Amino acid sequence: MSFKALLRRWQNHPETELTAEQFAVRLPIEDAARVLALAEMYHLSKEAVITDLLRTALDELTEAMPYEPGPKVIREDEYGDPVYEDRGPMPRFLALTRQKRAELEAARGGTG
Repeated sequence: MSFKALLRRWQNHPETELTAEQFAVRLPIEDAARVLALAEMYHLSKEAVITDLLRTALDELTEAMPYEPGPKVIREDEYGDPVYEDRGPMPRFLALTRQKRAELEAARGGTG
């Protein structure tokens, strides 16, 4: 999700699925002030603002992860050119994300 899409989402106040586990952070004063300002502007809790900002930042970080072609061809693209396996950080990140999601869902007692 882009930050522009996030601002549009805040206009509509849709719900987000949350974990049972809480994550506590201490923010620099300037960042805390900006979070509180956004919360007031969009009539959201500070937790909702932090959650959505973190989600958007993680989406952008994921998109920015470098692709490093490996030696193995995994498929061909629409032009018939080979597409090589990714040996960069993305495959490990996705595998760990799936693992941690399963652990969080199990702790919550649900499946998503």
